Amino acid sequence: MEATGRTALYICSVLFALTEVSSEYIHMPALVHHGIEGDPLFLFVETHFPLDDAEIQGTWSHTKLSGSRTTLVTFTKDTAITDMMYRNHVLFREPNVSLLIQNLNQGDEGTYHLSLNIEFHNKTGQVIKEERSVRVTVDAPVSTPVIEKSPSYAVVEDKANVTWTCSVERGTRVVFQWLRDNVPLVPSDRYHFSRDNSTLLISPVKKEDKGTYRCVASNPVSPGEDSRALELNVYYGPYNLEVSSVQGLRTGEVFTINPGELVFFECQADSNPPNSYVWISKRRNASQVINEGPRLEVRSYRLAQAEQYLCRAFNNATQKQDEAQFTLVVASLGTEKHIQAGGSVSWLAVITVCSLFVIGCMLLFFLRRNCHPKRVLLGIYNRPFTEQKRPHRSAGHEDATEDFGIYEFVSIPGKSESAQASCRSLARLESLQDMHTTIYDVIRHVPETPSQSLLK
Repeated sequence: MEATGRTALYICSVLFALTEVSSEYIHMPALVHHGIEGDPLFLFVETHFPLDDAEIQGTWSHTKLSGSRTTLVTFTKDTAITDMMYRNHVLFREPNVSLLIQNLNQGDEGTYHLSLNIEFHNKTGQVIKEERSVRVTVDAPVSTPVIEKSPSYAVVEDKANVTWTCSVERGTRVVFQWLRDNVPLVPSDRYHFSRDNSTLLISPVKKEDKGTYRCVASNPVSPGEDSRALELNVYYGPYNLEVSSVQGLRTGEVFTINPGELVFFECQADSNPPNSYVWISKRRNASQVINEGPRLEVRSYRLAQAEQYLCRAFNNATQKQDEAQFTLVVASLGTEKHIQAGGSVSWLAVITVCSLFVIGCMLLFFLRRNCHPKRVLLGIYNRPFTEQKRPHRSAGHEDATEDFGIYEFVSIPGKSESAQASCRSLARLESLQDMHTTIYDVIRHVPETPSQSLLK
């Protein structure tokens, strides 16, 4: 038990010693300060111990960019001695160990070093030494940048270079960024930047360099100032020359139109400034200018045979030109146009045909139902017996019993054959054997006479 207590006490002592060694008595939130020229700068230091329980002694020193070092102030908890050269420039207020620099200038740049000795009252004779450093930069805010272009006029692609410059009236450690149409530009084979990016050289100028340019200037104390935008106008082209028409049928470089049709052709190309266009007709190895401008009108009835046309585009600024040639053929496009025009009414035709088919089927169904021979005979045989015994009188007969017997029907083929085979004649048939010569047993049931019934 005693051994366990000693071990716990030993562990606590080690932890206390480690905590004592690793404790931070002073702390600087920032190790770099970006000061603005003419403004004050406060080098804040946090103390993590009670000042009333300790005695302190320390110094603030300044090391310039040149390497020279100067002690600015020496202080204790109760007194502070400031270098006479900086008496009106730095301010130290005891017992706080922070330092205030007033009215910053470029000479205040450099590294500021704090050296502090701490002696606690309960640990007399034990001095703790703490040291911290912080770097200070002093910059002037950036003014609105000014952008310039040389030459100031429009340039021709592949023949000219353009130099852009960006400058500011005020600002230190200025960083420049170039943008075209709000897209940052980076060095390339044709884009060359100066060391501070204040100058941009485009050599040579291309079509894709056309756009709106501006520069952004910034430094550690200015987030960024935009210049006004300047337009770069580049003369280029003609590119992608094409002849088009909304009429006729095009196959490759051949346009086919209907006889008598009036056709319009459009000639277009990508160019700056806009091109001038000339239409040329080629007949029997002879060329003739027939129209000027991007639009051509052709009347097909004036064409006796296939004819070749050429559209020529010319850029006066770049002195470049391009040509597009095509052949115009006059032929009937009835089939193709019918297919194209019929596409809109194809559904109507389908609906019409289907409707006619359904109506025909319905008519055929009703005809077969009402005029079928077997159904007519079945209708006769299924009559009530009293109806069959009802006297039947016909012309030249007083009694139906005179019609009893075997009859022979002879049918002569001819045009009236279909008319003779009517529903009324079929009603008297029991079975149909032959349409030309057939003997039928017409009277199958002979009604009994009154005398015979009495005999029975």
